[in-house]
Amino acid sequence: MAKRVRTRTVMALALGAAAVWAVRDLPAQLGAKARGARRARIEASPQFSGGKFRNTVPATEVPAASMPRLLVAAATGREARRPHLPVPVVDPGPAPADGLHVTWYGHSSALVEIEGRRVLLDPVWSERCSPSRLTGPRRLHEPPAPLRELPPLDAILISHDHYDHLDMASVQTLVDLQAAPFVVPLGVGAHLERWGVPETRIIELDWHESHRIGALELVATPARHFSGRGLDRDETLWASWVIKGPTRRAFYSGDTGYFPGFAAIGEQHGPFDVTLVQVGAYGDAWPDIHMVPEDGVSVHVDVRGGLMIPVHWATFNLALHEWSEPADRTWREAKARGVRLAIPRPGERVDVDNPPPVDGWWQQVV
Repeated sequence: MAKRVRTRTVMALALGAAAVWAVRDLPAQLGAKARGARRARIEASPQFSGGKFRNTVPATEVPAASMPRLLVAAATGREARRPHLPVPVVDPGPAPADGLHVTWYGHSSALVEIEGRRVLLDPVWSERCSPSRLTGPRRLHEPPAPLRELPPLDAILISHDHYDHLDMASVQTLVDLQAAPFVVPLGVGAHLERWGVPETRIIELDWHESHRIGALELVATPARHFSGRGLDRDETLWASWVIKGPTRRAFYSGDTGYFPGFAAIGEQHGPFDVTLVQVGAYGDAWPDIHMVPEDGVSVHVDVRGGLMIPVHWATFNLALHEWSEPADRTWREAKARGVRLAIPRPGERVDVDNPPPVDGWWQQVV
């Protein structure tokens, strides 16, 4: 009897310790609210009203009535939402920052090398895109290279504060490994500051504001999305990004629903040599915040893009569509509209002037 009591006590203590370990980072993962001068800038933004940031074209939220149907759908058809064979990952290896190259690391994490400068987009290297180490969407492939093997960066660009785009562990590692500033939308700097990023390395921008690093210019441009790491929504801004070198240009859509503002971005900042456009994690219940692949191709055309590289797919299971569907639909629409397309394997470095042909590699593992 005493032995059973001791065993139960040990098990209870072990479970309690595991629970404490699982949630120990949760308060920090939620980030921080903007205060002081940072809050004053937010309140002065034309995008901010009624205590929240607003889209230029309003985005409808997922209706509560649809939640039971979505939960049932999420519990079925899981096998189709993940590859059946390992995703082929390429070691990018060392490379000079000449010309214009893009290395896609999976999901929306990518390195843009543009005329001697290097810009890292939305770095997420953690096993899960979640505030918890035990639950939440888990990676479907390993990162192609560890963060310590990235070349020296000139900027780390963040589109918004959702967990699949702003990863606390990756940010903290990059603070130690790199000297580059974090260029982020308004309000996101409060999260970074809580996580130990020095104030001198945080550059916050509103839509249409820019920051220069030598001859490189980074411009925050509109997107149609939302933000939040906890229960409160839209207290930080979301953005698409223009990356301008002396003669070359790249565009990153961030997460977004389709809206007419992309044509204005193309008119003001285009044409672009390359675009990185969100094509995955879409659903019928949230068309205003994540584009379907056909809309992604439309964004590429609207901003006057040259080569299109689809992102926001393959790495995390975040929606109800089949794993390979974003790539299949993007490829089909690009061919129909005469759009130049590259769909690299994670880690594959794409020379924008001489991209690899689309070979349907994802269809071999689905």
